[in-house]
Amino acid sequence: MTIDLAGLVEPGHTAMLVMEMQRGVAGDLSRFPELAAVCAERDVVAHASQAAAAARAAGVRVVQCTAAFRADRAGTHIGNSPFIRRLLRDPEHMLEGTGAVEVLPELLHADDLESRRHHGFSPFTGTSLDTTLRALGVRTVVATGLSLNLGIPGLCIEAVDLGYRVVVVSDAVAGVPAEYGDEVMARTIGLLAARVTADELVRAWKDGE
Repeated sequence: MTIDLAGLVEPGHTAMLVMEMQRGVAGDLSRFPELAAVCAERDVVAHASQAAAAARAAGVRVVQCTAAFRADRAGTHIGNSPFIRRLLRDPEHMLEGTGAVEVLPELLHADDLESRRHHGFSPFTGTSLDTTLRALGVRTVVATGLSLNLGIPGLCIEAVDLGYRVVVVSDAVAGVPAEYGDEVMARTIGLLAARVTADELVRAWKDGE
């Protein structure tokens, strides 16, 4: 099915959500070597940066959806997920105030907003993200970042449930193993969102100028 991408990502009613593109996830301080390797092999950071730059140039707000933990774990459910329990065995993992929680320099811009969470895997539940987007008049969210294992599917499901239209930038997301991420894009994300490349998104915003 052909989509009117330019109409779908109309600048006045669109925001780009950048999911956990942080130094401790996909950067120089990553504790996830397999995920970082997939990102490097597929130029995920470069594609996400390209899309974010085009968004800003078109007047589309970029929101950095970041995750962190307090040293005392306040505000974090620490026993309700095997993955969380495994992560928190490392007392230094993604601590507030450390370099690990910083957004990758390639993705960082002074005009961006940030939505920080201390719990869970997805950006809407228990945060002010929905209120922020509605205050901006947003109807469509464009998703980039990590990962296709948890965060991106969670973002898409939450956004659709809240009434947003969703676009996922297919070369600006990744999962592990890489082939599993491809299956998630085909069999899950494809049921929830439009899928476009960074180049296609850039062209849509340029054509709309």
